[in-house]
Amino acid sequence: MASALFSPISLRGLTLPNRVVVSPMCQYNSDSGSANDWHLMHLGQFSLGAGGLVMTESTHVTPQGRISLKCAMLHSDENEAALKRVIDFCRQYGVAKQGLQLGHAGRKGSTHPPALGGKPLKPEEGAWETIAPSALAFAPDWHTPRAMTRADIEAVKAAFVAAVRRAERVGYDLVEMHAGHGYLAHEFLSPLSNRRTDEYGGGLENRMRMPLETFAAMRAAWPDAKPMGVRVSATDWMADGWTPEETVVFARELKKLGCDYVDVSSGALDPRQQIPLAPGYQVRFAEKVRREAGIATMAVGLIAGARQAEDIIANGQADFVCLARGAMWDPRWAWHAAEELGAETPYAPKTLGCHPSLRPQLFPNRRKA
Repeated sequence: MASALFSPISLRGLTLPNRVVVSPMCQYNSDSGSANDWHLMHLGQFSLGAGGLVMTESTHVTPQGRISLKCAMLHSDENEAALKRVIDFCRQYGVAKQGLQLGHAGRKGSTHPPALGGKPLKPEEGAWETIAPSALAFAPDWHTPRAMTRADIEAVKAAFVAAVRRAERVGYDLVEMHAGHGYLAHEFLSPLSNRRTDEYGGGLENRMRMPLETFAAMRAAWPDAKPMGVRVSATDWMADGWTPEETVVFARELKKLGCDYVDVSSGALDPRQQIPLAPGYQVRFAEKVRREAGIATMAVGLIAGARQAEDIIANGQADFVCLARGAMWDPRWAWHAAEELGAETPYAPKTLGCHPSLRPQLFPNRRKA
């Protein structure tokens, strides 16, 4: 029986050879927001065959929207040129399609990178003023953000649009808006972080307004033939927080605006969250959104094995599986999964010499697709 995981899928004018996606992974290694040789290696290795689609890390649309001083940006001509160098390199040597996640950290910005503790920066360390829907700190020992004015909201939307136009010049195949993990768009969605009393706060319709307006503006600036998606946190894992049912409503509204898929994660809005970690613990949320909103979904979260990933796709729980740590552990994940499942997957031209079909003595029981 043919593998579901290694079956092709199309989103608008983009056709992928399989359902394996390398998730965006913050590297905290940019220079003034610009990619460097680290990114050539990091994204280049995955582009050789870790999945059909490789996502560039969450790339911030303004300096104020960064998580840390070492985060990636697509805000300046220098950022754009540096990123184009990396993506051109990936295309020259790799076989994967290239996607970009665009985001704004909101109240979770102005921090040290996680490897240095992830705590808020002090003024003498280069701290900057953060913005959020409401003047509510992420945690008791964090800075309090400034509540955004309507002018701030318009400025952020314009920054996302400008970054989308830069992404098109860089040559990306797909763009994703980050609306999860406690960052700015998620902060508008969740009643725990959004206490506004204007048209951007209160009921669900109002809390969705800023993310939906931002997405609509991004979609209008992106070529119609190219897909665009959104990453969400399906639940805050907190009482009275954002819920899976609200996520379905949000996904339906996104679909109306031309959203092609929803990348379904969870959590990270509040440090008091209690997450029941287990293999594939978030897959049920992707399945719910796919079934109830009628939109393609990506499943993420402790997905590692080929059989596990195959079952997710074959059982209709999601349309894609996303790997982050699994891809770091095995940058040839798709090659090895395809062998286990008796399927075929693309190899970069300069790596074809290692294909199992050319080494039958080492793979005597190899199943052909």
